[in-house]
Amino acid sequence: MSLMANGNVVDEEQFEDAFENIPAASKMDLRHALEECTVALNLFLNNKFSESLELLRPWAKDSAYHALGYSTILVMQAAMTFEPQDIQMGISTMKDALQTCQRFRKRNTVVESLSSLVSKQAGDNLSEEEMHAEICYAECLLQKAALTFVQDENMINFIKGGLKIRTSYQIYKECHQLLHSATTLDNKFPSETYHQFEGGVKLGIGAFNLMLSLLPSRILRLLEFIGFSGNRELGLSQLREGANGTSIRAVLCVLTLLFYHTYISLILGTGEGNLNEADTLLEPYIKKFPNGSLILFYAARIDVLKGNFEKAEMTFQQCIVAQQEWKQIHHLCYWELMWCYSFQQDWLQAYRYADLLCKESKWSKAIYVFQKAAILSMLPDDDVKATGEDIVSLFREVEGLKQRIAGKSIPTEKFAIRKSRRYSSSNPVKLVLPALEMMYVWNGFTIVGRRSDLTESLLVTIEKAEVVLQNETNPTEYSVDDQCLVQLLKGLCLKHLGRLLQAELCLNQVIQSEKRLKYDHYLLPFTFYELGLLHKQQGDFDKAIRYIETAKNNYKDYSMESRLHFRIHAALSSLKGSPASTP
Repeated sequence: MSLMANGNVVDEEQFEDAFENIPAASKMDLRHALEECTVALNLFLNNKFSESLELLRPWAKDSAYHALGYSTILVMQAAMTFEPQDIQMGISTMKDALQTCQRFRKRNTVVESLSSLVSKQAGDNLSEEEMHAEICYAECLLQKAALTFVQDENMINFIKGGLKIRTSYQIYKECHQLLHSATTLDNKFPSETYHQFEGGVKLGIGAFNLMLSLLPSRILRLLEFIGFSGNRELGLSQLREGANGTSIRAVLCVLTLLFYHTYISLILGTGEGNLNEADTLLEPYIKKFPNGSLILFYAARIDVLKGNFEKAEMTFQQCIVAQQEWKQIHHLCYWELMWCYSFQQDWLQAYRYADLLCKESKWSKAIYVFQKAAILSMLPDDDVKATGEDIVSLFREVEGLKQRIAGKSIPTEKFAIRKSRRYSSSNPVKLVLPALEMMYVWNGFTIVGRRSDLTESLLVTIEKAEVVLQNETNPTEYSVDDQCLVQLLKGLCLKHLGRLLQAELCLNQVIQSEKRLKYDHYLLPFTFYELGLLHKQQGDFDKAIRYIETAKNNYKDYSMESRLHFRIHAALSSLKGSPASTP
């Protein structure tokens, strides 16, 4: 297998030889630091996680790039796995990295140094090493902010994190201005290290602008007051340029774009990630690292989003076999496999992976147990008995499993706990289609909607539940809420099947039941949002905006409110940017 170092293709064995034969040195200069970190990065991408960390660790307190690389690997682990202990380890290591970078920075304030550098003579105020220390310091701060966001989707928490990373943002802004000033740095600094600095700026400016552009307007207005702004197109273009460059950050730009297209755009957006771009970005890395677990994982995730579930399942299995060191990557694969089988309504296989998550992963036992119980609820009683599980007992476990990360509850955990309370009484009232409701929570209908055969199959399941509810002889206090949930899910299936008039009728039934809803108040704003998307699909942008604005302005204090506001922001941004919309 071949790897890349400084733009050259070499054999994996050469990388291992290079790793073993790196001489002990008393001082690590910038050029050698970059070379060694490139070797470490390639080891990491080839599943040699411990070797990569061992290569970086000795210099993590004496080299800004080693400190950044060492902490970046731990942050990537935390971001991929969502394990609380990984998150805390990432934050702790990032603090150490910030201290190391701080030692190499110029003594006076960053903004003063860089501003004078731009306005006077380029490079006179900061040495090459100090310039790189600035960008490493800014990158550490940015990753720390990203880790804070992984901990909690809560907007207020994000604002607090945003206030803390203002220094990072200012450094990137000044460095970006410096790169585009009349006097450039490439005359002063060696070309290979200049390109590394340039790659760092593009990663930072790109990630910052992309991250900020996702924020709902009411939050962004507060951040703009203290100097933040988010331009999605600028963010994407900077990341694309960085991804196509030759710097050590090129792969980080690629991974940032992949995460945006395959996760962020789906969970916090309308599900309109650019899968063609994701394919193009990943292709060269599939060739270089055909067994790299991170690469395999994204290849499978792209297939999931395309609706190629069978192919995705095979690739996730390859990813699991590829390495045994980071078991948490296996857990990510189990999560995705659980959904692949859920989309196909292969509930026994979906249960298998939900059960594995319950037994092995520590991220959110509450969500895993709820998910397992929800999946079992979709099976016939005989199949449930064969598993040896008790659905009622599982739902009753959920509330006791809740956790707090950095003092905050996970929004989806709170939702699962609220739903499972129906089983707490001595006469529990069964949830209706709980696995499909959770599918909607994760925007899964957008994914399964790419397959008309599977969407039709889901519609049959939903209509069966609809008939059961209609024929209830003794309605419960939850009956109206259950009927509204069924109509929302039915409407989504009909929308994806192109039966838009019928879909609108279903969604309107939810709206008309507003005053009768007792518990699932989230259904109303989410339904208005879906009606808006439906009218967008029909080309009626004015009506689409009105419905989505209703969801935004008329409701508060409901389950997953933050998540919906992110989606609303994404939808309104696309609508108001359309030439067909009213100014």
